[in-house]
Amino acid sequence: MNVLVTGAAGFIGFHLSQALLRRGDTVVGLDNLNDYYEVTLKQARLAILEKTPGFRFVRADLADRAAMADLFRQHRFDRVVNLAAQAGVRYSLTNPHAYVDANLVGFVNVLEGCRHAQVPHLTYASSSSVYGANTVMPFSVHHNVDHPVSLYAATKKANELMAHTYAHLYGLPVTGLRFFTVYGPWGRPDMALFLFTRAILSGQPIQVFNEGRMQRDFTYIDDIVEGVVRVTDRIPEGNPAWSGDQPDPASSRAPYRVYNIGNHQPAELLRFIEILEEKLGRKAQKTFLPMQPGDVPATYADVDDLRRDVGFAPATPLEVGIERFVAWYRDYYRVPAE
Repeated sequence: MNVLVTGAAGFIGFHLSQALLRRGDTVVGLDNLNDYYEVTLKQARLAILEKTPGFRFVRADLADRAAMADLFRQHRFDRVVNLAAQAGVRYSLTNPHAYVDANLVGFVNVLEGCRHAQVPHLTYASSSSVYGANTVMPFSVHHNVDHPVSLYAATKKANELMAHTYAHLYGLPVTGLRFFTVYGPWGRPDMALFLFTRAILSGQPIQVFNEGRMQRDFTYIDDIVEGVVRVTDRIPEGNPAWSGDQPDPASSRAPYRVYNIGNHQPAELLRFIEILEEKLGRKAQKTFLPMQPGDVPATYADVDDLRRDVGFAPATPLEVGIERFVAWYRDYYRVPAE
């Protein structure tokens, strides 16, 4: 297939593009290479992709309506996977307009492109952050998610609503994927594993929020990619059992689905740090801090729908995933093992 992957120089987009290329698909990778985090890391990922037959890079911004329209005119896509977004909960507190431009304006440009080009299936990244103030665990796609606690989360919930509208009005098959705390080699420098590793190796203290009383459903990148590929291959259909009397948030009469992709085994943050210390061979200096605005104390994914529909659920243990990340980090940044 010919697949458009937006955010191809990003963490998940890079790994997904590699997986699609390995199985023989052609990939058009779009990215704007913004400086939210170190551009050199994005360029290094991109350099690997550009050496792979079947990959073509397009530098453009999702929010550029003309550029996006040109892209869909110039290519016929069998699938579109929208991973490009302004990420990060804390950054959304100080830079809200970046989220509106990338996650709302950009996403409607993707939807319009898919609609007019009659793309057979759009898969897009949502986030576990949409669960917001919910406290019933594990988080289920059948739960109501109307109480986001950050603008980032609100834009991801908005993406789900926008996608449903296009599925309903135009019959565009759409699937949203709520990712749970993705980690692994080539990961984002603004996320905990990367921040902790860098600080520990340089002898700096790490910031541990909510006094360490946090749980996260850490999900290894290879599991995320496997889930995305399987879901992308499966074009959703309308749910004939859907009822407006008791509306199921995870499906619709329209060709619309939402899935969680998480490890469904939440880990205590302090245990996460212990494993990292073991793999690095160093102890962390911890600075305990209160909960950050926009953050939540725990995440835990119910993946029953994913397992039922595509026969897969993430299962990589933290010990394995963290060890692989540490090995990559030492190699990439030339930090010798001790």
